[in-house]
Amino acid sequence: MTETPSITLGEPEGVDTHHTRTRQWEGKRKRALVLVGSALLQLPIWGFAMTYGVFQEYYSSNWTLRGSQTVTGIIGTTANGVMYLSMPFLFALFTKRWAHHRQKAALCGAALASANFLLSSFSTHVWHLVATQGVLAALGCSLVYSPMTLSLGEWFNTSNRAMAYGVVLSCKNVVGSTCPFLVRALLDHYSFRVTLRAWAAITAGVGILAIFLVPTHPSSLSSARMNRGGPVIPWHFLRHRTIYIYSVATVLQSAGYGIPQTYLNTYAKEVTLLSETSATLLLTLFNIPGIASSSFFGYLSNTATTTDNSPTSFPFSLSATAVTAMSAIGSALSAWLFWGLTSSQRGSGMALLVLFSVSFGFFAGGYSATWGGVINELEREAVRHNEPVDTGMLYGLLNGARGIGYVSGGLVGVPLLKVGAAVGSGLTAVEGPRFGYGTSYGPLIIFTGLSSAFGGWGLLWKWTRLLHLL
Repeated sequence: MTETPSITLGEPEGVDTHHTRTRQWEGKRKRALVLVGSALLQLPIWGFAMTYGVFQEYYSSNWTLRGSQTVTGIIGTTANGVMYLSMPFLFALFTKRWAHHRQKAALCGAALASANFLLSSFSTHVWHLVATQGVLAALGCSLVYSPMTLSLGEWFNTSNRAMAYGVVLSCKNVVGSTCPFLVRALLDHYSFRVTLRAWAAITAGVGILAIFLVPTHPSSLSSARMNRGGPVIPWHFLRHRTIYIYSVATVLQSAGYGIPQTYLNTYAKEVTLLSETSATLLLTLFNIPGIASSSFFGYLSNTATTTDNSPTSFPFSLSATAVTAMSAIGSALSAWLFWGLTSSQRGSGMALLVLFSVSFGFFAGGYSATWGGVINELEREAVRHNEPVDTGMLYGLLNGARGIGYVSGGLVGVPLLKVGAAVGSGLTAVEGPRFGYGTSYGPLIIFTGLSSAFGGWGLLWKWTRLLHLL
């Protein structure tokens, strides 16, 4: 018996294929717009924090406010610290339950940041700058970053996610490399008040435009409607020492990482007597290597075994502690050998400062890229104990630890600079400083190297465990 072919009534043949292709094209277009929007957001989110060293150098030679000028040294590190400290809470808040409020929250964040940059231009006392730039504007930037980063990860939830994050990270470093010259030009031609008002306009204009390009993914919206109570976060990992070891290491490394971002420009101009253009170039060179180092240390972190301990395709394998130690030790040696040995004679320190900016920017700038290996290790630990784990919360907590480090480094930097000024003046009266260690920045240089080195103490902890000393 011959089978009669079935006939489907309705749309002509080929229409379904056309609709499928249309939906695929629409999906690609939306993802492209999300990627463009996320890339543009790096300017209002990170532009001020990564460029603050230029403002710090300007304040040191053009001080017109009431209060101690040295207090400005905590603004940049506080801004970074507040942003990172708020991330664990904001990531948890906007993951599912409040996912439908992401764009509204980001718009409020852009408005908050822009308004406080504008208010800071009317400052008459140094604490006005700390409150508006270091705290309130930073909160606004974090309120933009957290929900928008969650949406980016959901729109690129396949193998393209790494590519998307790589593009956005590269744009962040592009911002850190180009904004110093933009800010320097504005400060040279106008006052810092006009510059801050211009930055407020940039934050509002670019931020609002980019936020509308990054809508919340439909899957997150439907999940929020189905689960009004919010996801239950497993906290079993807090019973194990591993999370505390890496959190302390992150705090220590971050405390030193923020110091050069704040003081390198001022050091180059005051100690080595470089021009403003050369000093600004150093900050640019500090940020450029982060593009390559993030990929490099991320690759090294991926060489470790997978969560189920199955072999990887890499020709070698490095533990997370070994990779973090590489970043930490490289940063410490860079600070001690290049920054610390910079000659204070006019124009003679440029070469070493360039080496310091590039090498420290590479090793320290790639430290957060090692967190992928750290999270893999924490996942393996959870598997061994048959416990659930939320990798998003782990990532948020590591960001929080980074924030504590930034704030701590900024608070410690001010008294260290005062101690260095007292010691440096005594040395100058006797024979004059010869290297960076002999200047008022000497204690800062030593602190930067020490805190960076202790960022890799997880390796020492692992060795002592092997020797049964713990």
